[in-house]
Amino acid sequence: MVRYKQTSEVLKIMKNVEQVRNVGITAHVDHGKTTLSDSLLGAAGLISEKIAGQALALDYLDVEQKRQMTVKAANVSLYHEYKGKPYVINLIDTPGHVDFQAKTTRALRVIDGAIVVVDAVEGVMTQTEMYLRVALEERVRPILFINKIDRLIKELRLSPNEIQQRLIQIIKDVNALIASYADKEFQQAWQLDPAKGQVAFGSARDRWGFTIPMAQQRGIKFSDVVDVYTRGKEAVPELQKAAPLHEAVLDMVVKFVPNPRDAQKYRIPKIWHGDVNSELAKYMMDADPNGPLIMLVNDVRVDPHAGLVATGRVYSGTVRAGEEVWLVNARMPQKVLQVSLYMGLYRELADEITAGNIAAVLGIDKARSGETLVSMNYKDVMTPFEKLRMITESVVTVAIEPKNPSQLTKLIDSLHKLSIEDPSLIIKINEETGEYLLSGVGTLHIEIALTLLKDLYGLEVVSSQPVIVYRETVRDKSQVYEGKSPNKHNRFYISVSPLNEETIRLIQDGIITEDMDARERAKILRDQAGWDADEARRIWAIDENINLLVDMTSGVQYLREIKDTIVQGFRLAMKEGPLANEPVRGVKVVLHDAVVHEDPAHRGPAQIFPAVRNAIFLGFLTSRPTLLEPIMKLDIRSPMEYIGNVTTVLTKKRGKLIDVQQSGALARVVAEIPVAESFDLAELLRSVTAGKAIWGQEFSRWSYVPDSMLMDLIAKIRQRKGLKPEPPRPEEFMSL
Repeated sequence: MVRYKQTSEVLKIMKNVEQVRNVGITAHVDHGKTTLSDSLLGAAGLISEKIAGQALALDYLDVEQKRQMTVKAANVSLYHEYKGKPYVINLIDTPGHVDFQAKTTRALRVIDGAIVVVDAVEGVMTQTEMYLRVALEERVRPILFINKIDRLIKELRLSPNEIQQRLIQIIKDVNALIASYADKEFQQAWQLDPAKGQVAFGSARDRWGFTIPMAQQRGIKFSDVVDVYTRGKEAVPELQKAAPLHEAVLDMVVKFVPNPRDAQKYRIPKIWHGDVNSELAKYMMDADPNGPLIMLVNDVRVDPHAGLVATGRVYSGTVRAGEEVWLVNARMPQKVLQVSLYMGLYRELADEITAGNIAAVLGIDKARSGETLVSMNYKDVMTPFEKLRMITESVVTVAIEPKNPSQLTKLIDSLHKLSIEDPSLIIKINEETGEYLLSGVGTLHIEIALTLLKDLYGLEVVSSQPVIVYRETVRDKSQVYEGKSPNKHNRFYISVSPLNEETIRLIQDGIITEDMDARERAKILRDQAGWDADEARRIWAIDENINLLVDMTSGVQYLREIKDTIVQGFRLAMKEGPLANEPVRGVKVVLHDAVVHEDPAHRGPAQIFPAVRNAIFLGFLTSRPTLLEPIMKLDIRSPMEYIGNVTTVLTKKRGKLIDVQQSGALARVVAEIPVAESFDLAELLRSVTAGKAIWGQEFSRWSYVPDSMLMDLIAKIRQRKGLKPEPPRPEEFMSL
């Protein structure tokens, strides 16, 4: 294994939390995150300085190197000296493409600062805004690196004054986003002031950069930069020597990203909803290395030699090999076998890693992303960290099978490992057809997953054309219907109705959760979503697709004894709705009354599940049922002369124009289109703009499928799943 000269120094400094910084690099795709990472690693001596900016060291997968894009979040611990004092910078390079946003979102949970990289020519794009918004929601402090300054000179041929005006506009745009999305107490405090050195300018590929204070100290002007590129490539080393990129960026990190103790004081109340006055909260907010171990796992990887490696942030205590810890979500103990640092592709062994740092742990093979590890003595009082809110959803599906049928078992095992590493990859088996279904955020997400199957596991697979995963919902409230168990001994009286938009938003944003205090939840629903307080207190379950089960019964004997079985029946019904066996979304299911048999032998799951499902489906089919389709937001920049072509493409794709702006010779189009219409969109936009359009995309919302398309679409989905084309009639679920 490669031994990096910094490892011993890094481990020593990690024990002093004031000398630790946890930071991530985030940006729109192709704005230069990984190239910047390379330059920082080269300066730290982790890769050759000669190939820094080109090696893509943190893009350690073959598919990342070939496609020149990051698909996984990579960790590395850097050694850096600022004003003669040593610091450890735990750095995470994150994906920019929207299909891999889950990795970025999880990384943001364990860092305290974000280096936001913006292309000087393209400016603030869709993913820039999306990831900055999530960072601010996590109380991660942003600093800014405006990259590719050389493009302004070589491609746009701007004067020094025009360059400065362009850069000022980018800073204004970023500050406007901070003012919009940061919590109130940080909206002004985190505004970026280039005069203070909170913004760096440079070229990651050419490895130079400076902040305004650094430029003033060294006598560097923008006219000097223009002069260097005017003279040609051979003059660039002058800039590298006068303004080393790593110095500008890492000095900025040390100076403006808070140390873990300072950050955890204001981040813990935001990302952990336990009692902030408790003993555990105090340990975390002090980043106390002598407190009980509390570690949040943000990433899990499958090491072909070592097994599962869990990476995460130690918020309290010290993680050591040989100690037993409690997995809060999995509700089980496991022993830590090995502790290490992640240095890009490699792991460096450590005896222990203290609070405030990022650690990689072996032996916790039951942990999944989002798991909370805690010392055994505190297993009964630890509240897990807040569930991460994903920006996008897995709405594209392909059916896959191995080219060699004898590799079916290997395919199942490999898919399982991929889904552990990337929980936004969803694996299902179609019981009707026996197909293995792989769902991802977008077509690229699926494509990369299939490539990883080949590269990592040696599996060649055959896949179907991608299809969209829809959602089923209702538009009206149903009457109360009876669901009777097969033995006729149990009866449930249930209605369904659509949730209002405010309720959906509260659940989607994590403000309302299933495990929060019922009184607190009821107050929020009453005040913000217009709920009846009594009904709000009686919520039994909230499922992953934002459906609620509410118990409005009174005095029903034996009901509490079968509560878990009823909730499970509700969840099963919500997984596959009656219209097309697609997941249900945004529906409130109310249990009004019930008759439960006194003998436990007559009220098992085989009796309860069909009774609950039949009543729900009967209400569903009589409440104007429909499908929801995923809608994607587009942010397109194009020369003005092609704007008509762009809008024509969008119109043909059932698109909706939200905004059109003009800035000089460029136009910006913000629009929405259904994901179902987007598969060939990139090819069309390139074609109608002579390859001059650039664009970003993000998941926007769910929208009703137009009535004119609804029945045909339902029939197609059902036929694809091996079902008869017509959805079932309400009578098929009525009690006999």
